[in-house]
Amino acid sequence: MANIIDPSYAQWLSQLKTEYRQTQIKAAIRVNEQLIRFYYRLGEEITKRGYESTYGSGFYEKLSADLRKEIPDAKGFSPSNLHYMRWFYERYSTLLENLQQLAVEFDTQQAHSAVAGLNEQNLQQLAVELFSIPWGHHLVIIGKCSSPEESLFYVHETISNGWSRAILTNFIKSGLFHRQGKAITNFASALPESTSDLAQQITKDPYQFNFLSIGKKYDEKQLKDALIDNIERFLLELGDGFAYLGREKRIQIGEEERFMDMLFYNLNLRCYVVVEIKVDKLESENLGQLGLYVTAVNHQLKKEWDNPTIGLLIVGEKDDIVAKYAVEMMKPPIGIAEYHLTGVLPKELQSDLPSIEEIERGIKR
Repeated sequence: MANIIDPSYAQWLSQLKTEYRQTQIKAAIRVNEQLIRFYYRLGEEITKRGYESTYGSGFYEKLSADLRKEIPDAKGFSPSNLHYMRWFYERYSTLLENLQQLAVEFDTQQAHSAVAGLNEQNLQQLAVELFSIPWGHHLVIIGKCSSPEESLFYVHETISNGWSRAILTNFIKSGLFHRQGKAITNFASALPESTSDLAQQITKDPYQFNFLSIGKKYDEKQLKDALIDNIERFLLELGDGFAYLGREKRIQIGEEERFMDMLFYNLNLRCYVVVEIKVDKLESENLGQLGLYVTAVNHQLKKEWDNPTIGLLIVGEKDDIVAKYAVEMMKPPIGIAEYHLTGVLPKELQSDLPSIEEIERGIKR
């Protein structure tokens, strides 16, 4: 099988994947949107009519039974689901009311969110997205998120990345909302203004490698091997737009042969991303090595249509002040973040755990 590492091929492959996902999502949206809007309106009616305060918690059982009687072929009118419809309305009603007010006062293109953490997403787009994801996703978001800002972040990410409910749940559990864009970088000074914000948003701190199963005593090679063995999960953690180009990528610098830990191409930023992973605490020489690789990639691989290469150093531990000073000293665009790895098992126990196949056979028996 041919080994194709041309970024244009990787970009085409990613476009096909994105188009397929979007086709699936659009098909579901057409059926889903009106139902979600109905749930929102029903939640509004429940809230404004105030029957709950009059009849107590038994109101939801009464309404559920009556709706099932009147609409016997309908699903989704359980007492718990009716509770969620009210919470759904209460979570987003203030935002949508503000949208209507802004639409009157300003041109739609100027009506941007004043809510922190949303990166000035257009409110009109947010309103469309809100009614586009499946109800099961909303149940997860309402149940696990504590604020409209966090909730809308996951609504937007679900639409952008085509997340299943399981993937959405995993990212909420990993605290993506609080990790996104949090790496310590020099992007604001080292990159053009048009790309620095987007570059910052592709970073995280910390990166969660909880999908790995490795022994407590592991070295860098074992960690990198495990990441490559789980490359799809690793790409998912890195974020949207990353195409994997290889590990231990050889690059000739003068008379020396060097090997970069991992090389990616980010399709959204249209640039190479060199990733170096260190299991120990951040050391200043790590930055010098990464900066050398970034500069070499700019000279040897970067094409005229590519944006400047970015370096990302992921370490086991860092002092934020040291990291901040370190990136300020660097000329190439560099970001530093930690990784977290929980649930690591001793090697002697890993071999004793049953495999998925063994568990399935046991269930069948």
